[in-house]
Amino acid sequence: MARKGSVVVKLVSKPAAAAFAALALPVTNAHAAGFDGASLSAAWALPFAGMLLSIAFFPMFAGAFWHRHFGKISAAWALAFLLPFAATHGFDAAYPLFVHAVVDEYAPFIVLLGALYTIAGGICVYGNLHGSPRTNTAILALGTLLASVMGTTGAAMLLIRPLLRANDNRRHNVHVVVFFIFLVANAGGLLTPLGDPPLFLGFLNGVGFFWTAQHLALPMLFVCGLLLAVFYVLDTWYFTRRGEAHAARLDPTPDTGALSVGGKANFVLLALLVALVLMSGMWRPGIVFEVAGAHLQLQNLVRDTGLVALALVSLAFTSKAARADNGFEWAPIVEVAKLFAGIFVTITPVIAMLRAGDAGAFAALIQLVNDAPGRPNEAMYFWATGLLSSFLDNAPTYLVFFNLAGGDAEALMSGGAKTLAAISAGAVWMGALTYIGNAPNFMVKAIAQSRGVRMPGFFGYLGWSAVLLVPVFLAATWLFFV
Repeated sequence: MARKGSVVVKLVSKPAAAAFAALALPVTNAHAAGFDGASLSAAWALPFAGMLLSIAFFPMFAGAFWHRHFGKISAAWALAFLLPFAATHGFDAAYPLFVHAVVDEYAPFIVLLGALYTIAGGICVYGNLHGSPRTNTAILALGTLLASVMGTTGAAMLLIRPLLRANDNRRHNVHVVVFFIFLVANAGGLLTPLGDPPLFLGFLNGVGFFWTAQHLALPMLFVCGLLLAVFYVLDTWYFTRRGEAHAARLDPTPDTGALSVGGKANFVLLALLVALVLMSGMWRPGIVFEVAGAHLQLQNLVRDTGLVALALVSLAFTSKAARADNGFEWAPIVEVAKLFAGIFVTITPVIAMLRAGDAGAFAALIQLVNDAPGRPNEAMYFWATGLLSSFLDNAPTYLVFFNLAGGDAEALMSGGAKTLAAISAGAVWMGALTYIGNAPNFMVKAIAQSRGVRMPGFFGYLGWSAVLLVPVFLAATWLFFV
């Protein structure tokens, strides 16, 4: 159902599609056509679990098969949910469910990521960078700051290739990419709604644009500063052993001169991208188009159309030399697009069960975040939001806990500020715990592997994050959320 005062234009109408539109709104009782989250058993989460296990185990035990068929595997798990759901709940429930997942949620997600990937991939940093601890730490710090301005995806795509080139002669460079994922692809996006999709959802639901910067600057400074310090110590240890200092002094790009930037026009396109995203959050014309059960708001259509146009402009006017020198290729974003298509479809019942609150299959988990009715436990909100965000998509997970905390932005920004801060930090920071916690993680991993970096598998990366991130998050919990 559209918001009061909006105009709904029906382009295609399907039975019961209007009822399903409730899933697109921030409510705790999710009722689609025949799709009540409170009535679903935990068994409906099995396709999503299978999707996650496939991502974890196939690359380890059947790597060649996975790289040839991961798109088909993703589609198979999506069908493993959709077909049984259609059989038990009817086509009239399954069809709008699928359309909502693809059109309302997945399409804007991949359009934004694709535009950021394309535009940032047209910016090439040339120069004689050497992967010393000081240089690497400076690049990570710069990326961490840029992440809140141009998004974690934009910052990651801008700096990952220069960082890889700077370290291409070093024997030990896996840790450099791992910390890059920690900081640039995740933790750095905490200060503005532009930084990470969960915060943008909060902005759309009434959270002030500068609220996160005002309330989370100190926690971010603590977490990111501590991680940068740990990285510098670890990188220095690697750098001073087995002749790595000598190897790093060898020029990894001997055919380049002083530092310079190619594809500068893409910075203008990035600024326009930011303007489009801001516009979609501030301009509310109240016009909604209904397409096959999906409810498309005019401002979002304008944003997504503009993002596609900016990506096409970048492709048309960025020199081929800049993209070639940058090692630009489509494989990383194609991998993300195929895998997250399966994730967005199979995650739907999981999010619905979470939104059902105490009435859903995950009621015990929901009860953990409150000491008593009206008495939120901020530490549990931080960890529950964060741990679920590391395996589910962090944007809808943020929205679930935002609504469990009351869903009133004005109240949360004032009396519930500590709770909102815990939800925001958990969703953004803990996306770094796994490769699937945040889309840029996958892209950075794929780009690093294409450059010959032997990135750890799913569980190997999980080991890195457990050893390095969990202690930092525990300390942040004690300092800011207890």
